[in-house]
Formats: sequence, C-alpha cells, structure tokens
Amino acid sequence: MLAVFKIALRALRRNVLRSFLTMLGIIVGIAAVIVGVSMGTGAKAEVDKRIASMGQNLLTVLSGNMSRGGVRGGFGMAPNLTPADYEAIRREIFGVTAVSPEARTSVQVAVGNQNSFVQVSGVSAEYLTARSWPLRGGDNFSENDVRNANKVCLIGTTTAKSLFGENVDPVGQVIRIKNAPFTIIGWLVAKGSGSFGQDQDDVILVPYTSVMKRLSGDTKFRSFFVQADSPNSIADVQRQLTELLRQRHQISEGKDDDFMVRTQQETSDFFNANNRIMTILIGFFAGISLVVGGIGIMNIMLVSVTERTREIGIRLAVGARGRDVLRQFLTEAVLLSMVGGALGIGAGYWLAPLLTKFAGFPTLISNASVVVAFTVSAVIGVVFGFFPALKAARLDPIDALRYE
Repeated sequence: MLAVFKIALRALRRNVLRSFLTMLGIIVGIAAVIVGVSMGTGAKAEVDKRIASMGQNLLTVLSGNMSRGGVRGGFGMAPNLTPADYEAIRREIFGVTAVSPEARTSVQVAVGNQNSFVQVSGVSAEYLTARSWPLRGGDNFSENDVRNANKVCLIGTTTAKSLFGENVDPVGQVIRIKNAPFTIIGWLVAKGSGSFGQDQDDVILVPYTSVMKRLSGDTKFRSFFVQADSPNSIADVQRQLTELLRQRHQISEGKDDDFMVRTQQETSDFFNANNRIMTILIGFFAGISLVVGGIGIMNIMLVSVTERTREIGIRLAVGARGRDVLRQFLTEAVLLSMVGGALGIGAGYWLAPLLTKFAGFPTLISNASVVVAFTVSAVIGVVFGFFPALKAARLDPIDALRYE
C-alpha cells in the first residue's frame, strides 16, 4: 500500500500547478463549510450567552397582544398584568425562587450639569435574584422600600459612566429622575448586550411602586420575571403560570391568551432560527462548490488515464491486475481530494478569525465540522475518482500498448 501511495504522490508532483488547480474547488468548498458552520456556531454561542445573561432558569411573562381600533399590538406592547396578578403568582405558583414585575419608563436623569435619557425599570426586591444580577457595590433595596415607594435606586454601569465618569463609585450620590431626588444605594455589575442587542447596563432600577406612583402613573405591568428553582421545574412553572393567568383574566377555552409565558430555551430557539437558515444556505452553496471540485477531479483523472494509457498497458502486460490499476488511480484521486481538504481546513481556520476581526461577526470553529469536512473531502475523492479508475482498470493491455 505504501508503494501505491508513493507512486500516486509522484504522479501528482509531475504537474504541481495542474494538481493545485484541480484541488481548488475542494479547497474553496471545504473552507466555505468551515467558515459557514463557524458562523452559525458562533452566532448561536453569542445568542446563548446573551440569553444566559438574563438569568438562570428564567421565565418571562409578557403582556399584551390586544386589539384597539383595528390595530393589533404585539406581546409586551399593551400592559395588562396587574399588581393582583403579581401577588397571586407569589402566593400560588410552586417551584419558584424569585418573582418580580417590571414597569418601565424612559425619562431624563440629571446630576449636577450632567444629564442623560435613561430607561428606568420599576422592579421588586427579588429582581436581582431572578436576573442573577450581582451588585458591584452598595446594597439592594428592600421590601420596605417597595411598600413605601421610597426614592432609592440601583444604577447600571453605562448610566453611571455617563453621569459620573469613569471609575467613580456612584453609591450614595443623589440623582434627579424626572425632577424627583433618588439616592443611589447600589451599583450593578456590567452585563453587556441583551438578547435584542440593547445595552442592559444603561438602566436605573427603582422600586416598582416608585415608578408607578412618582414617575409614570401606570397601574399595570408589561412583564413579570419568574425564576424557577431548577431546570427540571421550568415546564411545570410555565404550565402553572399559564393556567393561573388564564383563570385570572377570565379567558375561556378556545380563546387566545392575552399574555405570553416564554422560557429561555424558547427565546434561544427564536433567535437561533435565522442562524440555522443562514448556516443551511452557506452549506448549500459550499456543497455546490464541492461537487464542482469533485467534477474537476474526475475530469483531470480522465485526462490522466488518457495520457498514461501506454503506462497502464505496460503494467497490465507485466502482470498487474485490473484491481491494482483501479487502486492506483483511486488512490491518486483520494490523495488529490484529501490534500485539497486539508488546505481548505487551513483556509477556514485562517478566514474565520478574519471575519470576526474585520466584520465583527462572531465565529466559533467546532472540531466536529473539521472532521466532517475532511471526511467529505475523502468521500468526494472516492466517488468522483472511481469512474476514471475503473476505466483505467478495464483497458485492454494490447490496445493500451498500441496507443500513441
């Protein structure tokens, strides 16, 4: 077998440029497979990272999907979750560790001569637990602050930077939110971008009662955050939430819910759907390139059989069998394809980081994609090299020796 491999390598080295051009289709196809899969894997990892930053075992209850004047709003657009719904969830839902409503408003926030337009979220004292959001400094507000609608707040890293500058501890500072003085009692750890790409750190958290009574005047919530006590209880908590809210909102059987209970897995699947489509499309075009490369290998191998007809005739005349000739040419085809596959893998490893560096697209090369790509290149060599090898094996020795 080693002798067959050496002869195949010698045959390919006779014309290096032709061999390289033959492999080019395989190189491009394999590189496209590596880069395409790495794009899909990287995008999925980025989405999962952002979803995980929202909290562990988190379920989000979104309000809305109501129609007014012929205009139908999406989930979360029309607040219809009430404080009574919140209290009922805290009392009646089993298997949860934290529950928090959210009442949002965007207002002007000022301190000294600095001001910024910031999203203010009204939440409960359990919000940081539900979102798995630790404090960089200071303390969380208490249930007593919520009951009394106290003017205290927690500040995000981005907001603190815009109001106080770099590396300044904002805890203890007083800011004006819609002309009302609020004392910063906690500084949140940076979380980065959220699932929709928004900056989660450009935020101020205050007791939800303070938002509803002092800032927005809202009487209902847009969403609830519910943390299940374990991954295994998420489905059961989701079922309980759906049943409880349908009962409280008096939604009869067969009618659509006026809310949505979404788990982190559902959110991840929602965002990853487009990534899967992109990966499939890139894989499709890469597959076309591989087929074209395989056809190129078949074409060159047929040319090689024609050029080496007398050589084949001599081998058969001195005792070589048809299967020996078949093995020889099949080895050459597979070698062409595998060398092209190896070069394509190297190109993929080189191109993927460049895509991240210059286009900002997250990429993550998986070992599985590399193994699959290399295996595919070998299979292409066998499939597209078999017919030329079979043609060479079936040559008549006498006709081959007479060939000019």
